[in-house]
Amino acid sequence: MPRTHAPAVEGWFTAEGAAFTLLGTRCRACASVFFPREDLTCRNPGCGSEDLVEVPLSRRGRLWSFTDARYRPPAPYLSDPGSAWEPFVLLAVELAAERLVVLGQAPPGTTTGQLTVGMAAELVPGVLRETGGDGRTLATWNWRPLPADESGTRP
Repeated sequence: MPRTHAPAVEGWFTAEGAAFTLLGTRCRACASVFFPREDLTCRNPGCGSEDLVEVPLSRRGRLWSFTDARYRPPAPYLSDPGSAWEPFVLLAVELAAERLVVLGQAPPGTTTGQLTVGMAAELVPGVLRETGGDGRTLATWNWRPLPADESGTRP
């Protein structure tokens, strides 16, 4: 059965073709950028403009911080209480162009021993959880750490 993916949160990313991208908001008045997106008013306390535009965010950044999650978090986190808990690594990646830190899980199999602050990371599609035995998943994003030979000089 072919897998189908539904976004875990509508409007936070686009998965069209190879252009998997997080979607943020930029205020046209003060140029502040936000993620997750904002649709009502600028979050900058000194601005308050309602002139906001959706913008794709950088797909690469530098690892700002990381940790591992070794316990099942409480609601509203989506997890199947009947399944075995799988620890995962959580990354905070700073997007250089936006000067914004975005959290996300690392791909399965990533360990904290493979990571160093400052290393490059790129956005890749991820799976939050299976929705049932019908081949459907809730899609999200992961930050894949890049080996030094793939990272280039700038994210």
